[in-house]
Amino acid sequence: MTRDKSRARPAWRALWFFAALAFSGLGAAASPETFSGLGGEDIRAVIARARERVSPAVVFLMPIAERYDAGRREQAQLAGSGVLISPEGEIVTNWHVVNRAVEIRCLLSDGSARRAEIVGADKDTDLALLRLETKPGEVFPHAEIGDSSGLEEGRFVIAMGAPWGLSRSVSLGILSCVNRFLPDQGGGYNLWLQTDASINPGNSGGPLVDTEGRVVGINSLATLVGGNLAFAIPGATVKQVVAALRRDGRVVRAWTGMHLQPLRDFQKNIFYDWNRGVLVAGVQPDSPAGVAGVGVGDLLVSVNGRAVAGANHEDIPPLNQFLAELPIGEEAEFVLAAGGDGPERTVRLVPVEKGRVEGTDFDCRRWNLTVKTINEFATPLLHFFKSGGVYVQAVKYPGNAQSAGLENGDIILELDGVPVRGLEDCREMYETIVNDEVREKKVVFTVLRAGLKHYLALDYAPRYGTD
Repeated sequence: MTRDKSRARPAWRALWFFAALAFSGLGAAASPETFSGLGGEDIRAVIARARERVSPAVVFLMPIAERYDAGRREQAQLAGSGVLISPEGEIVTNWHVVNRAVEIRCLLSDGSARRAEIVGADKDTDLALLRLETKPGEVFPHAEIGDSSGLEEGRFVIAMGAPWGLSRSVSLGILSCVNRFLPDQGGGYNLWLQTDASINPGNSGGPLVDTEGRVVGINSLATLVGGNLAFAIPGATVKQVVAALRRDGRVVRAWTGMHLQPLRDFQKNIFYDWNRGVLVAGVQPDSPAGVAGVGVGDLLVSVNGRAVAGANHEDIPPLNQFLAELPIGEEAEFVLAAGGDGPERTVRLVPVEKGRVEGTDFDCRRWNLTVKTINEFATPLLHFFKSGGVYVQAVKYPGNAQSAGLENGDIILELDGVPVRGLEDCREMYETIVNDEVREKKVVFTVLRAGLKHYLALDYAPRYGTD
């Protein structure tokens, strides 16, 4: 995904840590002239047919997004891709392409421009469903989302989209891995398709297509250095999430508060020679699992009578998805053991609905900072110190907050000695203070930083481009 050149591109993460991993099956991008024959057919003809089937459904997206990460609210023009998946004008793209969008402009394959609205979005899987503005009786070209479960390494795939904001692009490669585990990506609910097809910023949300012209993935991540390492969300995940977004506008997931770890972890040099279960690596204290007595180091053996096994990293996302599909509000039976052959015990817990995975923002413009609600999923460390509060999301440079010594990540406890319990408190107090023309233009912040309290006086008499 790209944005205007004057700013950084945080939505595209250069995954530096992959340089230390040994990727299996990685190959150089194929040249059509090098290969002759795919099931007796020239590869160029196969590519042309697949492109003709999907290319009319590819959409160039230009969202106008609201940002708070520079210490003030501002708008930026971004660029990304999408693919039409229904004749009614539904578009699948990435969540990070349209996150915070206040307007989404779409360029279709026939050269016409439309606007689209967000039907629903899911940060955990980085997927979003849009719907074009339509005219009565209008029908759009669309592509089929294929079944990604039968894909094999070494098969040809085609990446389509709008790299660097260029409206049309097709690149050829192979599937390097069909079950790639990416730590801290995809919310822990899905594995990834890895390809060496050339994917660049702006390809985000575009389709990854097989030689039959089916969309087998949605392009989402890529490295900008170190070779062609690109990753797509599998079609099976796309189908599941799209169905939920159509129905509810969001993906409803159960939450137990457990963090799982495989029995074998080469990077951490952890190897348990057990043939069952998965390790519990973390438990949120006030979560259903924490209240039920699930502890760190327990071996989870079964859930509601279904045996679970997590020997390797690739087993964890399917297990997370299984737990997310437990009935919310209904008691579930978890069987735990002290080890591979240890005594078993049964605990019963009631999964709750997983809350928002991102907090809400507010721009304290006269103070030259933005604040955000603390969220247990997006900011777990801050949540450990204070749940339900607000923190300094970003400080404008130069600005009054920066001059006062406020820093990104400070938890706001009080303003002028009055407790700040949440975003509404902060909003109301900010508006009351800055609209008071009689008072001295100073406010005292009580913040929590790395577990320690700090008292900082902010002078907001200077104006740094706030009017």
